[in-house]
Amino acid sequence: MSNITGTLIKMPAQLDAPVAYELALGEHRIGLNDRLGQPLRLTFTGQIHCDACGRKTSKSYAQGHCFPCMKKLARCDMCVMKPETCHYFEGTCREPEWGDSHCMVDHIVYLANTSGLKVGITRGTQVPTRWIDQGATQALPIMRVATRQLSGFVEVALAEMVADKTNWRAMLKGDEADLDLKAEAARLLPEIQARLADLTLKYGTEALTLLDEPVVSLRYPVLEYPKKIVSHNFDKNPEVAGTLLGIKGQYLILDTGVINLRKFTGYEVALD
Repeated sequence: MSNITGTLIKMPAQLDAPVAYELALGEHRIGLNDRLGQPLRLTFTGQIHCDACGRKTSKSYAQGHCFPCMKKLARCDMCVMKPETCHYFEGTCREPEWGDSHCMVDHIVYLANTSGLKVGITRGTQVPTRWIDQGATQALPIMRVATRQLSGFVEVALAEMVADKTNWRAMLKGDEADLDLKAEAARLLPEIQARLADLTLKYGTEALTLLDEPVVSLRYPVLEYPKKIVSHNFDKNPEVAGTLLGIKGQYLILDTGVINLRKFTGYEVALD
């Protein structure tokens, strides 16, 4: 296989044992699991295309957008990173229709084992994709809420006790020891009971629902984890080459280093 060129988007992945990954270059989809142990070379052509409008841009903003789209699209607003700051109800959402389909829908608050215990949120339709993208080895949905903003309120409360971000370097050094996520949920939820009661009083009894779901275990296609993390960057070196040793989260693990492909959404890349 050679001379396949296209614009990168994040790797599509399916929950399997192990997770099944594809490399997405434009319209091309190349299965990666069967290529473990084989040489791989990705070369950045120097072209970047906005993931939203498709125009060429000299620099990528907000994971694959041109500057005008970054300034006007709701998906690039700060409230996406900090959902508790959602301003939809104030009438100032950049794209109310996008807010209807992405923010004013059910979200899941979950605990996960990535680089250790963390709390996270995601749209109900993004389970288990969000867990795979973060490289979680275990995940437990603990609450369903009516809006993204509500999920942010709950996450902020829990983040006072546990991490809300993944240490990507630790995540790439190997599969974490299993955690008792059920026990962690039983420990943490009573600590925020007063805040949950306040949210229920303000938004209604149907806005927040505690869940009793099984823990989901995830395994990744990895032959060998790196002992030392060396990160590839297309902006510094347009060629990334090496033997493919694994895939976890949105990272390719090569014998020469690791690369977060999602970071380079919109970059035109040639595959050898």
